[in-house]
Amino acid sequence: MHCVCVSKLLLSTLKCVLCAGQMKLYIADGNPHCIKVLAALELTGGKCDTEVVSHEEKVVPHFTHPVSPALLLPDGQHLFSPNSICQYLFDISGQKATDATNQWLEWEATNLQPAVLQSLHMVALQGKHVEAAAVMKEPLNWLEQSLSKNNTPFLTAEAVSVADVVLWAALYPLLSDSGFDAGELRSVRGWFQRVGGLEACQTAARRVLQGKGVEALKTFLQKHPATQTPRRDSPTNATEAEDGEHVMTVEEIEEAAQIWSEGLKASPAVTERKHPVLPQEGKRNVLLTSALPYVNNVPHLGNIIGCVLSADVFARYGRLRGWNLLYICGTDEYGTATENKAREEGLMPQEICDKYHAVHADIYQWFQIDFDFFGRTTTERQTEIAQDIFWRLHERGFLLEDTVEQLRCESCQRFLADRFVEGECPHCRYPEARGDQCDKCGRLINAVELRNPQCKVCKETPVIRSSKHLFLNLPKLEDELEQWLDKSTGSGDWTANARHITHSWLRDGLKPRCITRDLRWGTPVPHEEYKEKVFYVWFDAPIGYLSITANYTDQWEKWWKNPQQVELYNFMAKDNVPFHSVVFPCSLLGAQDNYTLVNHLIATEYLNYEDTKFSKSRGVGVFGDMAKDTGIPSDFYLLCTFSSHQSCCWSLLRAGMFVSKFFDGCVPEMLLNEDDKRLIAEVHWELKQYIQLLDKVRIRDALKCILNISRHGNQYIQVNEPWKKIKGGDGDRQRAGTVTGVSVNVACLLSVVLEPYMPSVSRTIRQQLQAPPTCVSAMLQNTGTFICTLPAGHCIGTVSPLFQKLENEQIEVLRKRFGGQQPEEESAKVKTRVETKPSAGAAQNASVNVNADPERAKQLTALVAEQGNKVRGLKAQKAEQSVIDEAVEALLDLKKQLSLAEGKNPEPAAQKRKKK
Repeated sequence: MHCVCVSKLLLSTLKCVLCAGQMKLYIADGNPHCIKVLAALELTGGKCDTEVVSHEEKVVPHFTHPVSPALLLPDGQHLFSPNSICQYLFDISGQKATDATNQWLEWEATNLQPAVLQSLHMVALQGKHVEAAAVMKEPLNWLEQSLSKNNTPFLTAEAVSVADVVLWAALYPLLSDSGFDAGELRSVRGWFQRVGGLEACQTAARRVLQGKGVEALKTFLQKHPATQTPRRDSPTNATEAEDGEHVMTVEEIEEAAQIWSEGLKASPAVTERKHPVLPQEGKRNVLLTSALPYVNNVPHLGNIIGCVLSADVFARYGRLRGWNLLYICGTDEYGTATENKAREEGLMPQEICDKYHAVHADIYQWFQIDFDFFGRTTTERQTEIAQDIFWRLHERGFLLEDTVEQLRCESCQRFLADRFVEGECPHCRYPEARGDQCDKCGRLINAVELRNPQCKVCKETPVIRSSKHLFLNLPKLEDELEQWLDKSTGSGDWTANARHITHSWLRDGLKPRCITRDLRWGTPVPHEEYKEKVFYVWFDAPIGYLSITANYTDQWEKWWKNPQQVELYNFMAKDNVPFHSVVFPCSLLGAQDNYTLVNHLIATEYLNYEDTKFSKSRGVGVFGDMAKDTGIPSDFYLLCTFSSHQSCCWSLLRAGMFVSKFFDGCVPEMLLNEDDKRLIAEVHWELKQYIQLLDKVRIRDALKCILNISRHGNQYIQVNEPWKKIKGGDGDRQRAGTVTGVSVNVACLLSVVLEPYMPSVSRTIRQQLQAPPTCVSAMLQNTGTFICTLPAGHCIGTVSPLFQKLENEQIEVLRKRFGGQQPEEESAKVKTRVETKPSAGAAQNASVNVNADPERAKQLTALVAEQGNKVRGLKAQKAEQSVIDEAVEALLDLKKQLSLAEGKNPEPAAQKRKKK
């Protein structure tokens, strides 16, 4: 039975029998619903006996299952909905329910409570804090939005209402759990603290949870399975659709249509960058870094995503928004990984760095990663800045020395630092853990903790020996770090995994961190007693952000010693989080030189190749140089990286073809009706959501808004069928013109919102539409507005396909090539050749030759015959020409596949098409 609000009539009836006898409240230990009723009872001063019952005890007659909490009324009736009990207690105390409190109680029962129950199962029974935070994201965001608009300290009034008690009690077990990271949510946290400050609420929580937190709920949760959370939006918006889509009000529709019709006004174009980019007064100054990729290998798609791609999308977006933004990256060139690679290839470490730095730079350029500067760490500025920070830490007493046990290979006559040794992880038993970290469980480890260690160079078993090292005294900096973290995570955009990983480090207590290594290749330690050592890469590497900026401009301190004016965003894979959120900030805090610290920390999850780890040696995964060789445009990889969808729907661009075919290449007159205005409002709303999401660095979620815009536009075209109406009378032709004109403007907007994700395709669309240059800034700056940028009379260019479809045969060849399934001799025979031809603004066409496949040819022969019959049938029925054209295209496509399966060149078959 749903927990819904008791009707006003029932409450009045219950109030009349109040004096007939004593009430009794039944509660159960560890039942989270009991928190709200106990708090309501205490807060309203209700006179009621309380009895604790077991989870199995039945207190409500005629119920086949136990129910608690339950309130026995003086007339012998029972209330068994927690919200109904709370509302009843408030009502009899003279605090009448309002429409607003009723709405909140309904939302709590139907939307918030299922999400809370599901999240509590994840936290208490499975230990999945990050997943639980994801489940709670939507309801908490709606609560945040509603509270941020309030002019009152509580949900509905200046004083606490029943709605405040019910929502607070529902959220208390999660928001009070130290491992649960709900995100910034400043309004929610302020409200939560105000309600939780009431003694009645504190007493209720203590009584139910008994100081055990979510652990106290395990018995209850095991007996109450979680349900999936329904999709629903704001509790205060009565116009939301059942499927969770935003439903437009009349006012929203009219406002959006009015804004759209005003068209493109004077709007500043995105200014061309002039180097060096430096902070400016009165501007939003954004310093953006992505984790420095190791220089020792060719980057694969996982590296690209973890290091540079997400940052690049956000950097492009920030520039389009008019921010003054500097995007810095480079190769991390010191450490054991480089020494290992040099030994493998028979080169000196610097030669390896030079070789692979060029490889990295070339691959990122092909992927259109738009750095302001891509540098490296083997520079004089790196040595200078790292040693300066070292001395400042030393002088201020934040370094200590200790003798530590290390693994030493007697065969190689050297200590084995981190990546020179591998073995079994002492925590998860992963057999290929490194000497500094386990890639499987993510735990940091000491090399001497490894089970069955091996020297990576000679495969001999190392022995344990002592060596003296310098440590960063993290415990001494812990209080200052926590103060800074509270501020940064409270006001900045940190991903949930970044918060959780950082919190786990602090929860376990910080320990001194070694910053020196017994290596030859690295930044030398300038201390006389440690002159044979170099800095450990995770002390040294993040300083590379500073030195790379210093190599970009000698005014680098305007970015890195200017926290009052500069916002710092760090992008990285999640395994790099503790070094960016704990170790590096502690180094800068201890240096006491007014350094800019990270405001927003964005950690990406790992990317696998079809559920398998990337491996260059085994040929598993798409590496940067391989991606280039396929000839598939880089934009295709960029979009598929962020979306589970294989492609966007480009049928909106058919509107551009309609303009050319039916309206002599000029956008027709548009007379808007209600359906047109509704579409404009829907698209306008999605654009606003897109901006709000990308402002918060929610890159994947923002992409969903792009797909929604495309979906709205495509549905609009399909419903209105302009290709049919153009053949009708004057009214139908006018309607076809309006639909075509609105649709081509939606296509223009799509090109704008795609710019951060697919820059080449985005620009190609605007070139084909001959869109005005200022349309990007006009629609993306400020809060975002969908406007008519292609008015009636605007002439467009030639619109053509953006991508050639990848056929199944091509996909299978590529899958084998990148899946480690194809031996070298076979890959030499089966070559993939992709010819890229410019077509009306860089449209890409691909053709692939593969070996004959008789079985596939047999299947395709049947499909060709079937599709041929379909085409002949459509022609006999005199179907719409557009429908016939699509069927013919499908037939030609099948014939091309058949030619490939037969081992023939498909081009002659494609040229047999007759002119209509």
